[in-house]
Amino acid sequence: MKINIYQIAKNDKDEFEPLISNFIKMSKKYAKVEIHNLFNKQISKAQTIGEREAQKSYSEVFKLKLNGYNIALDVKGEKIDSFKFSKILEDKININFFIGGAFGFERDFLNQCDKVISLSALTMAHKIANIVLLEQIFRGLCISNNHPYHK
Repeated sequence: MKINIYQIAKNDKDEFEPLISNFIKMSKKYAKVEIHNLFNKQISKAQTIGEREAQKSYSEVFKLKLNGYNIALDVKGEKIDSFKFSKILEDKININFFIGGAFGFERDFLNQCDKVISLSALTMAHKIANIVLLEQIFRGLCISNNHPYHK
């Protein structure tokens, strides 16, 4: 299984990096997990113009990645528990998670995804959302494989 996390973020090394690397390493037994930070000049410029332009620029970089089972993370998405999350991961070969930029997603992009879920009603920094998602991916893989981590 291959799990990609695509996010509107710059490539920064910071204090969160060891946690992120650790969850990727722990998940390796069950799946290959990769994070792809997507940020370019068009996104930077669009974000200074406004919400609609920013969302459109996010969709443009994300639409190239829509292969496999696609899951967008959105505050208005379905609220699920860890067991339901683990079921989403089952029987998939290629899963793509999308974390939007500061202005969220265009409705059209969300409609192209197979599922839209919410990690929380709270707004989180990208790095925090990333860590929460990585922990839930590892937890979900453990649940599916009867590993005791979840207990």
